[in-house]
Amino acid sequence: MERKINRRENECEEKHSNSEGSEQEKDYKTSLITLNVGGYLYITQKQTLTKYPDSFLEGIINGKIMCPFDADGHYFIDRDGLLFRHILNFLRNGELLLPEGFRENQLLAQEADFFQLKVLSDAVKSRWEKEQLASRETTFLEITDSHDRSQGLRIFCNAPDFIAKIKSRIVLVSKSRLDGFPEEFSVSSNIIQFKYFIKSENGTRLVLKEDNTFVCTLETLKFEAIMMALKCGFRLLTSLDCSKGSIVHSDALHFIK
Repeated sequence: MERKINRRENECEEKHSNSEGSEQEKDYKTSLITLNVGGYLYITQKQTLTKYPDSFLEGIINGKIMCPFDADGHYFIDRDGLLFRHILNFLRNGELLLPEGFRENQLLAQEADFFQLKVLSDAVKSRWEKEQLASRETTFLEITDSHDRSQGLRIFCNAPDFIAKIKSRIVLVSKSRLDGFPEEFSVSSNIIQFKYFIKSENGTRLVLKEDNTFVCTLETLKFEAIMMALKCGFRLLTSLDCSKGSIVHSDALHFIK
């Protein structure tokens, strides 16, 4: 008799445990929301979408705003599906994190305004303003001789990130040809300064090591800069020293996009 009672108690406990487990599983499933944004499906948690009260997404999830459904029963939002990933990442992370080279600030700001996320909209607009300000500022890179700064090349551009790329490339080219790096030249924020820098008899400027071993011509470095600029979509605005009569012989280059 006692065994039957214990068996019944165990069966009741198992049923209760199973019912609790099924309820938890049900709650977990209902906490997952699938959104169809412009044809792109996103799956996330309810708490992510309701993070900002009075936002468009919070209004949809909590029934404050009517939203159509697609054929599969998912919420359908007729907005830019590709840009929505940045909206969702902001909701997840609580901060604006965009990939390098992102150029759709204006569109993203419009999306943030639509979804009524003022914090995100302000962050995007602030980033956009900073980029516009930076684009108006001309940055430069100077390649020069430590003994005579008049012997060298100046590169001007309105894109600081491009100047940084040119600088890295020139350092890479020079490093590959200099066994004694970095003793043979020094690098600072806007200047690559070679230790020895002379002119040959025909006027071609040569970069030399201390033992007079030939490394490369300055024209080689200039060619690297021009080719890199063209590949990145920049155009050569003008030679800043037209008296030289040729880009090859000019002392300064100005790139703009």
